[in-house]
Amino acid sequence: MDGTGNNRQKAGQAASPKRRKSPKGEERREQILQAAMRQFADDGYQNASFAAIALEVGLSLPGLIHYFPTKVDLLLAILERRDLENVKALGGPELSWRALLAALIDIVQANTQIPGVVRAFAILNAESLTRDHPAAGWFGSRARSVSLSLSQTLRRGIESGEIRPDVDAEALAAELISMMDGLQMLWLRAPDEVDMVAIFRAYVDRLAGDIAAR
Repeated sequence: MDGTGNNRQKAGQAASPKRRKSPKGEERREQILQAAMRQFADDGYQNASFAAIALEVGLSLPGLIHYFPTKVDLLLAILERRDLENVKALGGPELSWRALLAALIDIVQANTQIPGVVRAFAILNAESLTRDHPAAGWFGSRARSVSLSLSQTLRRGIESGEIRPDVDAEALAAELISMMDGLQMLWLRAPDEVDMVAIFRAYVDRLAGDIAAR
């Protein structure tokens, strides 16, 4: 055996520190994501300018490409970043159905603090229905994942006897998602007129009372 393997190993060891993300690089990445969300909220993904995003953060186009090689990469990074905490809030198998409903209220409350991000996300969600949109697969997968998580938690409530046995867990999951998305659109159009949190909390309270086993 010659020394090629050892040389490659040493080269890999020497290169490893360069692959680590620096605090400065992470800060710049965050600036790019924030700028891109503003662009997507104003113009949608299809019309947003990659060059304009670079200009806003003081980068050349090659400089932006260093962080995100394509606009699709940037789009997917935004989607993953936006939804990470919401997915965590839906919890695992230990979450009760009442805790799930409370977590959904918390998500709605948190969304009122980031209207620009919520607007960008809503626009991208609707825009992903167009032909060959790069986020179509992501949003489709997300919808299935969220629906499954909600329905599984509700089904556990049925199996434990806490929720009425005639409740359709899948249909109720779809209703919850539709209520959140529809109410969000009304709020985005008239945030001073639509109290999204109060309306959704009242809806959840009525729902809980209706589905709870007697």
